[in-house]
Amino acid sequence: MASPDAEQPAPTEPARWRDLDMLLSRPGNLVEASFDPSPGVSGTPTLRDMLGSIVEVLVVGAGGLGCELLKDLALSGFKKLHVIDMDTIDVSNLNRQFLFRVQDVGKSKAEVAAKRVMERVSGVSIVPHFCRIEDKEIDFYSQFHIIVLGLDSIEARSYINSVACSFLEYDSIDNPLPETVKPMVDGGTEGFKGHARVIVPGTTPCFECNIWLFPPQVKFPLCTLAETPRTAAHCIEYAHLIKWDEVHPGKPFDADDAEHMQWIYSEALKRAELFGISGVTYSLTQGVVKNIIPAIASTNAIISAACALEAFKLVSGCSKSVSNYLTYNGLEGTHIKVTEFVRDKDCLVCGPGTLIELDTSSTLAEFIKMLEEHPKLRISKASVTHEGNNLYMQSPEVLEQMTRPNLSVPMFELLKGVPCATVHATGMAENNGKKVSSLRKLRVAFKGVTGASNMDTTESS
Repeated sequence: MASPDAEQPAPTEPARWRDLDMLLSRPGNLVEASFDPSPGVSGTPTLRDMLGSIVEVLVVGAGGLGCELLKDLALSGFKKLHVIDMDTIDVSNLNRQFLFRVQDVGKSKAEVAAKRVMERVSGVSIVPHFCRIEDKEIDFYSQFHIIVLGLDSIEARSYINSVACSFLEYDSIDNPLPETVKPMVDGGTEGFKGHARVIVPGTTPCFECNIWLFPPQVKFPLCTLAETPRTAAHCIEYAHLIKWDEVHPGKPFDADDAEHMQWIYSEALKRAELFGISGVTYSLTQGVVKNIIPAIASTNAIISAACALEAFKLVSGCSKSVSNYLTYNGLEGTHIKVTEFVRDKDCLVCGPGTLIELDTSSTLAEFIKMLEEHPKLRISKASVTHEGNNLYMQSPEVLEQMTRPNLSVPMFELLKGVPCATVHATGMAENNGKKVSSLRKLRVAFKGVTGASNMDTTESS
């Protein structure tokens, strides 16, 4: 009798795809109106073949949820995958991020995850990107038909959401143009709870429309940390927020530096012993300082399955997508609920764009200054692009030097004399009390120019 741990033979073609082919080859009452079942008769390619050869999917994040997503998407017929993640593998990841092994510690999560899935699923190509999501040009994201998020950061979700929504264009009566829609599927887990959300810019609420769904992060009063700590978390935050600056004035704390984290742990232990508090561990120290959300493998698997299914439905039309927010709670039994939220038509991110009215003589430098002072935008150090062309770039230095002469040129001239145009501004904006990278779509209209009056001027600067 074979050992249960023995490697099982891979299913043969087409047995591996039997269930998918059944979904894609039959009509039904719950399919999208555009669904065209393709049984692949007489040698013609099946719908699954076409999805595998045409559709490109970007997975953002290669952690606990990202590993599951790569596996599920590869086994759902997607053959052109990319994955982006800036992190390296840590020993603490191994209990739930099943694609990684002890010998992988210190290596890129994206690169190892891509390699492992390609080893197990034949015919799948996964391109890893070991970098920050902000390091990629906006055009990089334009190549994908759908973006699937496996992130644990509100700021990262917000950034990808703004990128996807930046591709969205509207017609003259503010209806979204279907060919510019970049759908997303967002997954998230916390302990035994999780969510899967479908975002179709211009149709469903985007991430920014429902930012209130995410509760504010817990913050402790400094007086409690300094005078009357009561929990292990208080001791850790004391070492992090107060003691570090006292001992290392002017030296920034790096949460990804193992020596820095060890110092915080040691100081937190001393603080806990002084006040008779137990429970300070190195893993808890990491969790408090880096705001690490507890992860459970089974929750990741369930949410990943839901996300992969929604991605499959979006690109194939074989069934209607969830509307539009699915929540899962496995703390006491299993509870799954779907809630439909309403899109904010005035959303700064997925709407037609914030209107900025300019004189024909207004220069690019004056326009950038207006973005800093605009009450809704408040974008500092903005880089500006139009139809893929860099009007002004804050960095890298070589691009800043190349585009610097444009600062003194009127926007009307840079936009080739059109009465109105859409531009994109990337810079730093405040989000939940933090300065984060933001991308905003702006509608520029020139005063007194025929055609500019066609734009809604209710939000003019």
